[in-house]
Amino acid sequence: MFRAFSPAGILLLATSFAAHAGGDPALGKKVFNRCIACHEAATDRDKVGPHLLGVVGRTAGSAESFLGHYSEAMKSAGAAGLVWDEANLAEYLKAPKLKVPGNKMASAGLTKDDDIANIIAYLKADPKP
Repeated sequence: MFRAFSPAGILLLATSFAAHAGGDPALGKKVFNRCIACHEAATDRDKVGPHLLGVVGRTAGSAESFLGHYSEAMKSAGAAGLVWDEANLAEYLKAPKLKVPGNKMASAGLTKDDDIANIIAYLKADPKP
């Protein structure tokens, strides 16, 4: 038997897929615990790595408080126009050494796309959950 879908039902279904695709900031905070030893995301305090507060939309290698500590590879990537938008962050979080060869980040990357989407949602959230 064929059933017709109402426009409201289709809209509800579409927004639930979009919400999942965009990630969940609260889940991202949990995943970010893997990064917390080297990075801070809720404040502008640097650690071994630069703070990630406001990183979405920022040019790579440009956090003023960390300028003297970036690798030449990260500085060059930023000078070449690399901006941390969602797509670039997703690529970097999946394979940091492939996205910016020669960078100093010790992590091999995240393997799960959901974890990556959730961390990006967390980084974008203001205020943080």
